[in-house]
Amino acid sequence: MPVRAKYGYRTRIKIQSPRLEAIQSICNEIITTARNEGAKISGPIYLPTKRLVVPVRRAVSGNGSETWDKWELRIHRRLIDIQADERTIRKIMRIQVPPDVRIEIKML
Repeated sequence: MPVRAKYGYRTRIKIQSPRLEAIQSICNEIITTARNEGAKISGPIYLPTKRLVVPVRRAVSGNGSETWDKWELRIHRRLIDIQADERTIRKIMRIQVPPDVRIEIKML
């Protein structure tokens, strides 16, 4: 059973996406929704960006000099802590999220 604080439940929202603009817009929507409802907010906290690097050989046949390409995918992450009641959390859960954004909501 989650602990109910003075303002409501403590909730931690973790957001991940390869697109930085998508993360910024989702964070802004969550914060404005929570502020309109009078919730206590901490964040967004910037977490380190994950870098996934894949080295690929340019000449797939194996002939020629050994030249490599490096493909990189960056995953940006944010963390938001909210103390809010159940109604506010439900409004936050109704926000439209793009398909490449991953959101994880935990009740602490």
